[in-house]
Amino acid sequence: MRIQVLGTGSSRNREFVANVESALEELGLAAAVEAVESIHQMVQLGVMSMPALAIDGEIKSTGRLLTTEEIKEVLRPVG
Repeated sequence: MRIQVLGTGSSRNREFVANVESALEELGLAAAVEAVESIHQMVQLGVMSMPALAIDGEIKSTGRLLTTEEIKEVLRPVG
């Protein structure tokens, strides 16, 4: 599983990455979390509103910082 958190590298994005890592740990899932800060990559994925969450190249959320619980809900069908 490939998880990407897309954003500008702000403290909000670092919090998003931490929330994703917490959700993975709580669910017992192993996956690398990549912080994507390249505007070019974001545009390629069709993301215009940050922060955003992509799993295996599919955008799951844009424009808001998800909590650990919300991320777990997104990850459950995948794991």
